[in-house]
Amino acid sequence: MSIQILFSGLLLGVVSSFHCIGMCGPLSLALPLGNLTKLQRYRSLFLFHAGRISIYGLFGFIFGMAGRQIYLAGYQRWFSISLGIVVLFLVIQYFFYRNAFQPSFLKVYYQKLQQWIIVLWKNTSRGGFFLLGMANGLLPCGMVYLAVAGALSFSKVDESILFMIMFGFGTLPTLLMVIYLGTFINGSVRSRIRKAIPFLMALMGVILILRGLNLGIPFISPVLESSRAAIICR
Repeated sequence: MSIQILFSGLLLGVVSSFHCIGMCGPLSLALPLGNLTKLQRYRSLFLFHAGRISIYGLFGFIFGMAGRQIYLAGYQRWFSISLGIVVLFLVIQYFFYRNAFQPSFLKVYYQKLQQWIIVLWKNTSRGGFFLLGMANGLLPCGMVYLAVAGALSFSKVDESILFMIMFGFGTLPTLLMVIYLGTFINGSVRSRIRKAIPFLMALMGVILILRGLNLGIPFISPVLESSRAAIICR
């Protein structure tokens, strides 16, 4: 398994975790851990984050299957370029209108998910924490979408799954620090991080485009072989 996949997924998760403070931080701080023993807290936190990362792994499987079909159809290069252009378009749209594009159906989905989270939050059983973590992983998040875009660009399903799981592990340190230290990052720092996110997305878009151009640059633009070219006619 490529070290590049491990490192890129982990790095994207670490960078994204500072953005996640605004979305997942409040939920992490509000976890019903007050009446639990120290051992029960550790176990509950493990289950919560295991549920969250399992959702990312599921995303890796679903979108890895889609990426695999694109690869088998011989369109991986062009899909990577197209995906990079879409990401850059969304970044430009954000800079011009100062808001992220969000379809109306996502707002309805988010409301339903919030209701589910409230119900699960009242359930302090082991399964409740795991399901709450899964619900957390389903929250609309631009950085998760960005990670999914990366997962789509791989030709093997296991690579996409590993990439998304490593993305999840990369978000762990910051979210755990939020739980134990509270909101340790002040508003100005969070504001700077939010301002840096579009530039990270733009970088991801450029990398996706370069990946599809087959320039032969290690790690950045490796030669993507088409599965159709691998077919030998006898």
